[in-house]
Amino acid sequence: MNTWKCGCYSLELHRKTYVMGIVNATPDSFSGDGVAARGLDAMLAHALQLAQDGADILDIGGESTRPGAEKVPEDEELRRVLPLIRALTARLDVPLSVDTTKSAVARAAIEAGAAIINDISAGTFDPAMLPTLAEFDCGVILMHLRGTPQTMEWSRQVRNAECGMRNQDVIEEILDFWRERVEAARAAGIADERIALDAGFGFGKSVDENLEILRRGRELSDFGFPTLSATSRKSTIGKILDDAPIGERLFGTAATTALAIANGADIVRVHDVKQMAQVARMTDAIVRTTDEHG
Repeated sequence: MNTWKCGCYSLELHRKTYVMGIVNATPDSFSGDGVAARGLDAMLAHALQLAQDGADILDIGGESTRPGAEKVPEDEELRRVLPLIRALTARLDVPLSVDTTKSAVARAAIEAGAAIINDISAGTFDPAMLPTLAEFDCGVILMHLRGTPQTMEWSRQVRNAECGMRNQDVIEEILDFWRERVEAARAAGIADERIALDAGFGFGKSVDENLEILRRGRELSDFGFPTLSATSRKSTIGKILDDAPIGERLFGTAATTALAIANGADIVRVHDVKQMAQVARMTDAIVRTTDEHG
């Protein structure tokens, strides 16, 4: 696949890594950026700064997906994300992604100007999601996860994995899940050229499994669809770096970002756009064949 189709945007794959900047429209984001608490103007200013810093895509989320996060009602999620989408659409010409598992939110977001729907459940939480997305020409990101952020299954699966009780290799589990969800998307009427995949680093996985995802990233990128890596500031980095707090995970994030790109990731989803854009550019110069670098 040479391009990823996202509405009116067509992103050329393999030429460069696309940097996706995170815009949390939630008061309880794990990253602690606190932007949403300061209102629409603060979120808009933050998003515009990310674009200036080098974000190729902006990913807007109105519901936290950190472990233990409470569900957000549909009307509240819409209240958080729609004004920001409309404001950014009027000011920027970059693809806007919306991180949601609700088909009604996805529909409203696309109609307001979003070009990508980033669903952490790959359409499993809301059976109307894939048929809804099939009505549009947006990009679709399908992610692997275990359980939900709200259930005990999340923590139980992590404990089992850390105790060596896994029944299946994590990479094979992800690939099997991707195969099933790609077929579901196709059956709903979504073209392959619109689909990208995310291994779900940190979503119901142990530290060892998260490291395995990075170590064996080439097996995932060789699956045949664009892949997204989202390691930014996550707890695995903190645990490896002697329980480093969120604000001290920049260099750990840089290491995971560089390795993900070297193993074929097409998109990196990050908080620290300015720094990770430099990491992506440097890594691309080493590992990608371009006109500029031969």
